[in-house]
Amino acid sequence: MTTASVSTLLDPSVHESAETDGRSFTTSRARSEPSHRELVRAALARYSSAIGLPALVRRHGSPLLVLDTSRVREQLDLLRRELPDARIHFATKALPHPAVIRTIAATGASFEVASRGEIALLRENGVDLSGTLHTHPIRTRSDIGDAYGCGIRRFVVDNPGELSKIAELPHDVDVLVRLSFPNPDAGCDLSAKFGATERQAAALVGDAIRHGVRVAGFSFHVGSQTTSVAPFEHAIQRSTRLMDELEARFGLRFHVIDLGGGFPIGYDEAVPELAALATGIRTAIAVGGRNDTVLLEPGRFVTATAMTLVTRVVGSSDRVDGRWHYLDDGLYGSYSNVLTEGVHPLVFAASELTTTPDAASERVTLAGPTCDSVDVIARGIDLPVLGEGDLLVSPMMGAYTSVTASGFNGLEPTRIHVISGTR
Repeated sequence: MTTASVSTLLDPSVHESAETDGRSFTTSRARSEPSHRELVRAALARYSSAIGLPALVRRHGSPLLVLDTSRVREQLDLLRRELPDARIHFATKALPHPAVIRTIAATGASFEVASRGEIALLRENGVDLSGTLHTHPIRTRSDIGDAYGCGIRRFVVDNPGELSKIAELPHDVDVLVRLSFPNPDAGCDLSAKFGATERQAAALVGDAIRHGVRVAGFSFHVGSQTTSVAPFEHAIQRSTRLMDELEARFGLRFHVIDLGGGFPIGYDEAVPELAALATGIRTAIAVGGRNDTVLLEPGRFVTATAMTLVTRVVGSSDRVDGRWHYLDDGLYGSYSNVLTEGVHPLVFAASELTTTPDAASERVTLAGPTCDSVDVIARGIDLPVLGEGDLLVSPMMGAYTSVTASGFNGLEPTRIHVISGTR
């Protein structure tokens, strides 16, 4: 299975022609080849039929999120094939659902957490926390003590104040120093809020020695939805060089490099295959000439493909800018990723999944159910003519969707129905 497009993630039998030098991604298509949206539509139609999506909606109603744990396993398998020497710590925040936690634990992967709530969820689902990585660089002392008491022994730091808190723990813990590598081209630049410069990191290592805290190595995150290998290569090169320099300066031996996450998922446009990114990452690590343990913190990549959303038209209106359809889920619910991350999930009429699309369509705006003007899911998209009660389907809804829903306007959370593969 590849990551060349949303469609390949939906259905491994679908492949998109792509040209990539491992650094940037371009797509080359003959004019007669189907668009990205059409590839996704065809794959979603097959998947909908395979899992009996219409019957699930009749049984459970709408809005409905269908969580397929087999897809979580498939994505983990893909990561292991392309980066076989890396240890996976799933970013729990992406989809903290018990079925996801149990599925990931059963594969032998571990977890990354940033709060007491996430720790509690893992404990409730029988996860051994001794291999869990606590990555939030800013924590209360009570949060640190609670994490330690639950068995966590590795923490991430990026400033002297947090290091001094860790120093209060028994000496069976170690830390990773988080480095900042800004990436304005990422979907979300995760070095904008956290991370130390290389000079600050060197000072932190010196502080750790004085505090008696072991530094296992370094971590970074090149940013969400990174579609070029260049930021990974840059961060790996700078990190390994720094590790070599500080080992010589302080007489230490580091043994861990944490590459974070950021592997892309295609929503409304194609993204490079994981294979292309992984090749560049493996090469960059090899060029560094070290033998460190490599960690990953994937979140979106593991769970985005695992959930499919079904919504329903509850009303329509002709406004000055055209036809509007109002749905029973929106930006304050499952489509919260549009609001919080600026991603744009594709939306299909259910009729497009059972018949061959024709030219009978109209340009519409889709809005959510809340009584405010922010809750607009998409503007100016072409869909078949819709009426009250008609269903719409969005794939790729398994990351930062239900977890960031707010319940604004008193709306209940969208139901999540769990399946495991096709029936």
